[in-house]
Amino acid sequence: QVQVVESGGGSVQPGGSLRLSCAASGNIFSIYTMGWYRQAPEKQRELVATITDGGSTNYADSVKGRFTISRDNANNSVYLRMNSLKPEDTAVYYCNAQIASMAVRVLPRIYWGQGTQVTVSS
Repeated sequence: QVQVVESGGGSVQPGGSLRLSCAASGNIFSIYTMGWYRQAPEKQRELVATITDGGSTNYADSVKGRFTISRDNANNSVYLRMNSLKPEDTAVYYCNAQIASMAVRVLPRIYWGQGTQVTVSS
């Protein structure tokens, strides 16, 4: 069994900062790309940022320069540092990881966390 669990959401005023964390656990053989997605009410889930196992990053235009994604391969974790938060950043943030389990090493699959709420409001 593989699990992906997020933490670190909360409420913050505009201009504030938050740091999200996500840890994968279980019978993991290898983790490839990890990322963060978000879904605001009545909107589709959208990509926020991704990071490959080699450290290459990709960001949505709306968060470039404000958010930073990083990962700790030794601890199977990915982080999202969010600065200069805006009300439009309010959403449920989901962690996503491409993981090959010990049981099926040649067929990695996508795992999602349960989501963590981020609310930016004055």
